[in-house]
Amino acid sequence: GKRVYTLKKVDPKGSVTKSAHPARFSPDDKYSRQRVTLKRRFGLLLTQQEAQKY
Repeated sequence: GKRVYTLKKVDPKGSVTKSAHPARFSPDDKYSRQRVTLKRRFGLLLTQQEAQKY
């Protein structure tokens, strides 16, 4: 089908539109605090890792 670029939530036929690029951050994310806590606990945060050598 044809690609139609729009910012609307619903197309003229009444079906829901889809984003080509999903958001990297969602304010509705319920588990972001737990993810950061686990990454901090296991040393996976970028600030806890060694700097890359170029």
